[in-house]
Amino acid sequence: METNGEIFTKIVLETFKVSGLFNNEGDRMSEEFNLSSARWKILGAIEKSDELLTVPEIGRAMGQSRQASQRIVDVMSKDGLVEFIENPSHKRAKHVVLTKEGKRIYDLLDDKQALWAAKAAKELSREELDITLNTISKIARYFDK
Repeated sequence: METNGEIFTKIVLETFKVSGLFNNEGDRMSEEFNLSSARWKILGAIEKSDELLTVPEIGRAMGQSRQASQRIVDVMSKDGLVEFIENPSHKRAKHVVLTKEGKRIYDLLDDKQALWAAKAAKELSREELDITLNTISKIARYFDK
């Protein structure tokens, strides 16, 4: 009989696999806008936040390093998708906001993703979805201490 630790390891491995598959799907959905999943995630972190975010805060929201987020945000700034604005509470760490073009592309992708999610969700019951969300959220809270 497998231990809880062994089962947890299998969950982690499946999560890595699913994460890669989600990234591939995101790349496919966003390619018409010359974006990658990584750039789309940055747009989403900014758009979904209730507060203005700095690059380090975007990184934390996405579970990645400040350096990785900074590289992507810098390229997106050059591409006219995001811009930096003054942060009254910090001289150097500016807030990152979507430009009109960034917001336009995000909204188009959000609509596209909603259709994709609805189609994928048909394969699962509401109970399976609720249990999965609750479990993943609990795991995330454990590691996000």
